Order: sequence, then structure tokens, then C-alpha cells
Amino acid sequence: MTLLPISADSHITEPPDCYRAHIDPKFRDVAPHIVSDSRLGDIYVVDGMKQTIPMGLVAGAGLDASQLRKTGAKFEELHRGGWDSKVRLADQDRDGVGAEIIYPTVGMVLCNHKDLDYKTVCFEAYNRWLAEYVAHAPDRLIGMGQTAVRTVAEGVADFVRIKGMGFKGVMMPGMPGVSDYDDPIYDPLWEASVALDLPLSFHILTTAAERPRGPKINSFLSIIRGCQDILSTMIFGGVFARFPALKVACVEADAGWAPHFMYRMDHAYKRHRYWLEGMELPRMPSEYFRDNIRLTFQDDHVAFQLADMLGPNQLMWANDFPHSDSTWPLSQQVIAEQTSHMKPEQKQRVLRDNVREFYGLA
Repeated sequence: MTLLPISADSHITEPPDCYRAHIDPKFRDVAPHIVSDSRLGDIYVVDGMKQTIPMGLVAGAGLDASQLRKTGAKFEELHRGGWDSKVRLADQDRDGVGAEIIYPTVGMVLCNHKDLDYKTVCFEAYNRWLAEYVAHAPDRLIGMGQTAVRTVAEGVADFVRIKGMGFKGVMMPGMPGVSDYDDPIYDPLWEASVALDLPLSFHILTTAAERPRGPKINSFLSIIRGCQDILSTMIFGGVFARFPALKVACVEADAGWAPHFMYRMDHAYKRHRYWLEGMELPRMPSEYFRDNIRLTFQDDHVAFQLADMLGPNQLMWANDFPHSDSTWPLSQQVIAEQTSHMKPEQKQRVLRDNVREFYGLA
């Protein structure tokens, strides 16, 4: 590597005043906020959602696996870089990372809120806070704005606003406010994304999942399914056929599964599209997946091994700091082990150049 890696997926930890200090005053009393629970520790409470967000796992980076706990954490004990951008740069230096694409934490859960009005004002508040956070070092802290896509017109207006705030991309909710993403009514949204050169991203845990089967640990295996469903919905719905320049990132859903997924889509299209009444596409589904979709991953050695089965621009490494799945502060060790078989130019592309080109970074 001639230059430091760029993490394509890292996070902040929303501080106690993130929403209340930046939200529309009419919603201040019900804005997401932190409370202390004698059993759970500090938790984020979101009005209208039974699910609370314990602080333990959201900042588990660097802990031994045996020390990871969902409950009992205090906000002041978490990685300060999660909300203090000055400290964050030191966290990057310790991990040997030159910059990070920044995503929310509480904001991922908010994507599943059923009240579109509430979700909209929360995302607006988050964007205001995030703009302040990344302003300290905009070349190293690369913010992704959030939108609820309450309506198509609002989504387009949000894109313009997010671009104007200096963000390099948009984190989309797993489900929009009207219909689904394969509906042509969303064409103005895709057109705006292309015109503004504003890549879109779909992150894990932003689509409400069905109740998982089996032991609790089994649910960990299902979290990538939401992203897979969105990508295939857009491909089979002809979104990329109509907008070949549209750029979409599949975030934190790993990538080792992608070669088989592309095969499976092609098989479905070639063998079963007639009785399943599939849309006729100018190209094979795998071609759209390869040309329009990027995949972020952290500790997924299979992705590195199968890099040659994907497009050269598709893979974008990430450290997921400060979450419990993070490779921080051992990213350099993990990278050295998992990329030892790769040519230097391929390694640099996966660790830095792909994300830089995707988001138009200097």
C-alpha cells in the first residue's frame, strides 16, 4: 500500500443531545434520547418503538469476544471518537486508516420506524448534527446523509439538501414511504441521484426482519438478507436498466456470498422468468450487479479470496468502528493476513481506490 486504507463503513455513536438539540422543536419532547436503566445500563429510547438500543455493542470495538455485552454500558465509558471528531482522528491513526465513510447507529434502527413524519424529522436532526461532526476534518470524516423517502418528491428534495450540506452519499431506508423500490414512481429519485452524483447505500438492519427461527445466535446469519432483497428488487425491477449510471452500495452485509448470488439471479432469469412473469431486461442480472453495486465488508476472508469472481471495482473494505463487529484496532493485522495472496494493485483497489472513486474523494 502506498496510501492508507479508507474504511467504506464506519459509524458514530449518537450523543445524548444529537436529536433533541437539532430536531424540529415540535418533536423535542419525543426525540430519541438516552436514559439510564438499572439492569440494561444506558439505552437509547425511541418514541413509538418498543425496541430500545443498549449502548454495549454499539461501541464494542477492541474488546475480546468474551467481553462483549449488550447491556450494562455507560455512555461516558464508550469510545469518545464515536461523538468527538477530534478524538476520532486519533482512533483512525491507531488503526492505520486514512479516512472513514461515516454512518449512524441509532439512525439504523430509526429506519424501521413506522411513523414517516417522526422518522423524517429525526433524520433531519441527525444530518444537522453530523454536518458539525464531519466539519472538523471533511477529508477524513466522510458523512452519509439520511432520508426517510416519505414521498418521491421529498426524497428528491432531500438529495439536493444532503448534497448541499457537503455529504458524499445518502443512506436509504430499507423500505420507502410509498410502494417499493422497483416501482417506476421512484425514477425521479434515481435520476436525481445520478444528476447529483450522490451514491446511495443500503445498510444492514435498516429493513424490519421477520422473527428469526431457532437459537438467538441464528439471527446473526439473517441480517444480510434485507440488503440482498433490496438489490435483487432493483435489478429485476429494471432500475439499473433504466439508470445505468446509478451507483448503489450494499453496506456491512459481507461480500463472499455475491458470486453465488449473481449466479442465482441469472439462473432465475434464464430458467424461470416466464412463469414468474419477470421483466425482460436488456442484460443479465449479474451484469447489473457487477456494474452498479458495490459491497462493503470487514472481516470476510471469503470476499478477498473470491475477488477475481467479482468486478474489480466492487469490493470496498471497512473497519466498522466502533461497533462490536469492528476490526479496530487490529485492522492492519487482519488486512495483512487476508490479502497476502493479492497483487498490490488489486489490494490497493479494494482497500482504498474503489471507495475513493465511488464517492469522488480526493
